[in-house]
Amino acid sequence: MVKKSIVLVLVLSMLVMLFAGCSDKPAEGGDPTMTDKPTQTEDPGQTEDPGEETAKLVGVTMPTKSLQRWNEDGANVKAALEKKGYKVDLQYADNKQDVQNSQIENQITMGCDVLVIASIDGGALGGVLKQAQDANIPVIAYDRLLTNTDKCDYYATFDNYGVGKMQGEFIESVLGLDQGAEGPFSLECFGGDPGDHNALLFNQGAMDVLQPYIDSGVLQVKSGQTKFPDQIAITNWESSGAQDRMDNLLTAYYGDSNIDVVLSPNDSLAQGIVSSLKSAGYGSDAKPFPILTGQDCDKINVGQIIRGEQSMSIFKDTRILADQVIAMTDAILAGEPVPTNASYNNGVIDVPSYNCEIKFADKNNWKELLIDSGYYSLSDIPDAQ
Repeated sequence: MVKKSIVLVLVLSMLVMLFAGCSDKPAEGGDPTMTDKPTQTEDPGQTEDPGEETAKLVGVTMPTKSLQRWNEDGANVKAALEKKGYKVDLQYADNKQDVQNSQIENQITMGCDVLVIASIDGGALGGVLKQAQDANIPVIAYDRLLTNTDKCDYYATFDNYGVGKMQGEFIESVLGLDQGAEGPFSLECFGGDPGDHNALLFNQGAMDVLQPYIDSGVLQVKSGQTKFPDQIAITNWESSGAQDRMDNLLTAYYGDSNIDVVLSPNDSLAQGIVSSLKSAGYGSDAKPFPILTGQDCDKINVGQIIRGEQSMSIFKDTRILADQVIAMTDAILAGEPVPTNASYNNGVIDVPSYNCEIKFADKNNWKELLIDSGYYSLSDIPDAQ
């Protein structure tokens, strides 16, 4: 009995030692000193760095692809933003206001951090601008002021009143009006799209120079049509609309005399005007082309300047405007002061703005201004060789 008891005690002792050894053994592949640490599949080094910034998204809407100017603006703005590391959603609205409104709504839904809007009609975006305001998305108006709204945070543009003033001063200088020339000289005036606030500024700038000469009779508007927008506006800046109106003016008022000056606020209208003049026989010694202004230095129009069909065009370097949009966007998103040098009243508020520099190209300086600066290549310009 005693022997059995001794044997039982020895067996129990061995079992205790065996289980004690098992409790100290780590799980297979484990480390007894790391039991609360993550396994290899939970390596924090494989997760996204919370300090890494996601690229900001900028929504850019342009009015149309039908004009060279807006194609270049869109491309320049997109390239400049992407070069700075932004993502860009670029849209063109085919001059259809409902399309542009939908495009901006989509950009708000996408969560754009900034909206850059070159409007078709600056006063027709109230609803979508309210959506942007509710979503706390800053809005930069691009070269066309957004009107009748308190949701236009900044405006990047050129001196649009100065554009018209420069056109008027060009006419004044070439005719010698500022040197006392008495003429009389015949003049007809064209205006841009009535929904584009810039068209009003172009007209104001030019007429502030020319109106005193009209009042004195040195400049004579045979049609009597000078009022913007009622009499001289061309919807959507369409070349065909300018051509039709010029046809009518030449037939009605210039059947037995030549026209001396045509005030055109931009190049698309100047293209239509030149087509009308050619059809009426202008371009000869007996019927020389009149002084004709323009704006944007479109490639076709630079060719017209070289051939003597158009006298000048205002050069608005869209590279500079794109750079200004970048500077504004950077400052807005960094919470820093936004660079401005002017303000425009849009009917509701004074919008902090930046006016970029303007120049004009004519037959004497077009190559230096447009080719030597790298804006165009010589091969881009018709008849430039």
